[in-house]
Amino acid sequence: MDITEPVLLILLSLAEQPRHGYAILQDAERMSQGRVRLSTGTLYGALRRLLEDQWIERFEEKDSSRGRQAYRLTATGRRNLRMEVARMKHLTRLATLRVAGKET
Repeated sequence: MDITEPVLLILLSLAEQPRHGYAILQDAERMSQGRVRLSTGTLYGALRRLLEDQWIERFEEKDSSRGRQAYRLTATGRRNLRMEVARMKHLTRLATLRVAGKET
């Protein structure tokens, strides 16, 4: 799966704790300091793909009177998120060296 910034924010939101859709929207906006505002179409399209790829799973919140659907990372999703974060760290180190003119 291609990990775009919106998908990364969704995964990071769910890495902290399980959340329902609206809470993911709010958390993504908060993490990006208001720079990324996910539309519901973008959110639910990404959630559908993440469900299909078994990176996340759906469950019913116990304390919700409306039976809202919440989402949480699977073991596969957490492993893939860790790999993506490691990839980003590597790229950040490389970019820092390149910009400083110190890359060997």
